[in-house]
Amino acid sequence: MTKSVPPIVLTFAATDPSGGAGLQADLLTLASIGCHPLSVVTGITVQDTVGVDGVLALDAEWVNEQARTILEDMGVAAFKLGMLGSVENVAVIAEIVADYPDVPLLIDPVLASGHGDELAGDEIQDAMIDLLFPQTTLLTPNSLEARRLAFGDDSDDENGDEAGESLAECARQLLAMGSEYVLITGTHERTSDVINTLYSENGLVRRYSWERLPGTYHGSGCTLTSAIAACLAHGLAMEEAVAEAQEYTWQTLQAGFRPGMGQYIPDRLFWAREEEQGEG
Repeated sequence: MTKSVPPIVLTFAATDPSGGAGLQADLLTLASIGCHPLSVVTGITVQDTVGVDGVLALDAEWVNEQARTILEDMGVAAFKLGMLGSVENVAVIAEIVADYPDVPLLIDPVLASGHGDELAGDEIQDAMIDLLFPQTTLLTPNSLEARRLAFGDDSDDENGDEAGESLAECARQLLAMGSEYVLITGTHERTSDVINTLYSENGLVRRYSWERLPGTYHGSGCTLTSAIAACLAHGLAMEEAVAEAQEYTWQTLQAGFRPGMGQYIPDRLFWAREEEQGEG
């Protein structure tokens, strides 16, 4: 009897030896939601839960060979992009995903670490806007990234109403760059709850409100975007996938742990540990 193949998702991302963010976060999340994760390494980082000490971008030819080889062997249900490392990598990846126009493309535009370390300069940002955004199904910037991408301004806003209005304008600008949907996350906003907003070319699709948890988390954005990719790969429509993925991500944050001296890490396998505790 032939066994069924789980949904397959390919992530392009840089490594994170702490397991908190980047490639490792993507793989854990995709597997936790029942997908088979494929991975293309775009770079190698030196980092821990406190911050990033160094980034080495992989040669674009290696990125291309990794992706082309695996895509000739397996079909994928979604692409997820994280930190890409260089303008050359952006260009190569744009060519690769262009050959699969029917596969959803989700981009977590990693511009800086949660600690504030710069991970993508203006040249990489511009290349993403020009080459990748026009092909994007869903873009998932946090509010700081949304302002920087739309207007070159990553400052936050002390007034929740004004911030909401400015983020709506950010979404309009980002949609005009080509993305089909934009989900702006509000962790960095000064609001009592975390407000995430989903936009399409028709405007606001839905606003989501989540209890703000104490502490800061390393890899929450990677987790959310990968979770949405996994839900889409399972056949959910965009709005349902975004809702389900946020629920999953919030649960990983609520169950998060602090293994080192820096930020908390989301527990992407919280459900497995809940089952263990229940059995005990």
